[in-house]
Amino acid sequence: MTLTTNQGPDESVVAEPSAARERRSGRWIEDWRPEDKEFWETTGAPIARRNLIWSIFAEHLGFSVWLIWSVSSAFLVAQGFAFSIEQLFFLVAIPNLVGSLLRVPYTLAVPKFGGRNWTMISASLLLVPTLGFAYAVTNPATPYWVFCVIAATAGFGGGNFASSMANINFFYPADKKGAALGLNAAGGNLGVSLIQFFLPVLVGGAGIFGLVKASEGGIHLERAAWVYAGLAVVATLAAYFFMDNLAGARSNPREQLSVLKEKQTWIMSFLYIGTFGSFIGYSAAMPLLIKVNFWRQPLPSITGIGINFAFYAFLGALVGSMARPLGGWLADRYGGARITLVAFGGMIASTLLVLFTLSRLTVLPPAPDKAQVAKIAEDPSSFQFPDAVVRAIDANQEVFPFFLGAFLLVFVFSGIGNGSTYKMIPAIFRKDALRATAEGTPERELALMTQGKKASAAIGIIGAVGAVGGFLIPITFNSPWVTEPLAATKNAFWIFTAFYVACAVVTWAVYLRKRSGAAADKGYVGV
Repeated sequence: MTLTTNQGPDESVVAEPSAARERRSGRWIEDWRPEDKEFWETTGAPIARRNLIWSIFAEHLGFSVWLIWSVSSAFLVAQGFAFSIEQLFFLVAIPNLVGSLLRVPYTLAVPKFGGRNWTMISASLLLVPTLGFAYAVTNPATPYWVFCVIAATAGFGGGNFASSMANINFFYPADKKGAALGLNAAGGNLGVSLIQFFLPVLVGGAGIFGLVKASEGGIHLERAAWVYAGLAVVATLAAYFFMDNLAGARSNPREQLSVLKEKQTWIMSFLYIGTFGSFIGYSAAMPLLIKVNFWRQPLPSITGIGINFAFYAFLGALVGSMARPLGGWLADRYGGARITLVAFGGMIASTLLVLFTLSRLTVLPPAPDKAQVAKIAEDPSSFQFPDAVVRAIDANQEVFPFFLGAFLLVFVFSGIGNGSTYKMIPAIFRKDALRATAEGTPERELALMTQGKKASAAIGIIGAVGAVGGFLIPITFNSPWVTEPLAATKNAFWIFTAFYVACAVVTWAVYLRKRSGAAADKGYVGV
C-alpha cells in the first residue's frame, strides 16, 4: 500500500496498511475491496472502523443540533418569549422538514467530494444554526419569524445523517452492513437523547430526574449553543485528520438519481416514514407533549406542579437509539423484512397502549393567556393554582408512568425498525445484481459495485423521505382543527396507528409473501 503526492511519481511506504493517496482535496483510498475476505481482514477492517468512529461523532453532533429546538422551545417562555403552543410545535417541526429535504443533496455530495471532505464541510456548517441560536435567544426582541429562519438552519444537522450513512455503506462488506449502519445510525440518533438530557442542565434548568435543581440565575439557552459550536469545530478537525475518501465510491448525480425510477426505493421510503419518521417526530414532540398534558408553570419564578418535561423527555430518543443497532443485528441474523414486520407489529400494539393511557387522563383547564400571565407577574408570590388545575394535574401524575412506559415501547420498536429497514436497502439492490449475473464472473463483480452505489444513493433518498415524518408528527399533534390539546394528541395517535397497520401490510405483501412460478424469481423475499 502506498502514499503518493502531486509532486511526482515516487512512492513511499506508509506505516498504516492503507491504499491512501494524497490529492489536493485530501486523502483518497484507491484500492478498496471489502468483499475480498483477505483484504478485509488484513487491511479493510481497521480503516473502516476508524472512519465509522469519527463518522458517528460528526453525525451525533448533527443530530443534537438538528433537535436542539425540540427541548429548547419548551424553555423559550421561561426566557421571556411569549410564543403560543401552536407556534412552539411549528418551531419544533421546521428543522425536521429542512433536514429531510437536505438529505438528498447531502447524499449526492459524498461521491462528488468524498466522504472525509464532505464530513468536514457538513460539520463546519453546524456553526450556522448554533451561532444563530446563541444570538436569537439572548435578544428578547427577536421576532418569531427570525426564530423560524434560524430553526430552519438546524436542518443542516439532519442532512448529516444521509451523507454519513451513504459514506459508511461503501466501507463495509454486505454481511456486516446491517451492524455497521446500525451502529452509525444509533450513534447519531443518541445525539437527540443527549441534547435533551444535557441541555436543561447546561442552560440552568432542572434535569436528570430532578437531581439537578434549576439555577437561581434563570435560564440561559445560549450556553448550549456555544458548547455545540465548539464541538462542531472539533468534529471538523477530527474528520480532517482521521477519515478517508474512497475513490471507488465516485459516481455522477444522474447515476445516483436513477434510483428514483426504482419502485423499491419508494416502497422502502414509505416504510421508513413509519420507522425513522416516528422516531424523529416523537423525539421532537415529546418534551412539549409532556409539558402540555402533565405540567403547569405560568412563570419561571413560580414553582411548577406536575411532571417536569425536562426530567423525562430524553428517554424516548435514548431507548430508540439503543434499539437501532439491535434491529440491524437481528436483521443480519433473521432477515430485514421479518424484523421490520415484527417492529411494525410492536408499534401498533404499543401505540394502542398509549391511546389507552391517554383515555385515562383528565383534561387540563386552559393555561393563562398573555394578559393573565402579565397580571400574575405583578405579584408572583400571591399566585395559587386553581383547584381544578391541581386536581387534574394530580390525577394525570398517576397515569404518567403508564403513559411513559407505553410511549417508550413505541420508541423501542421504531428503533428496531430503523435498523432492520436499513439492512433491507443494500440487500434489495444486491439481490438485483445477483439475479442478473453469474457467480464468479467479472460481470457479477461490476454489478455488485454498481448496485452498491445505487444502494448508497437510495439510502439518502429513503432517509430524506422518511425524515418528513419528523415534520408531520409534530404538526399532527398540533392539529389546527382540534382546539383541546389532549383531544389533538389522541387523534394524532389514532392516525399513526392506522399508518403502522398499512406499513405492516406492505412489508408482508412485498418482502415476505411467498410467490410461485415466474413471479418467484422477481421477488425480494428474504431481504
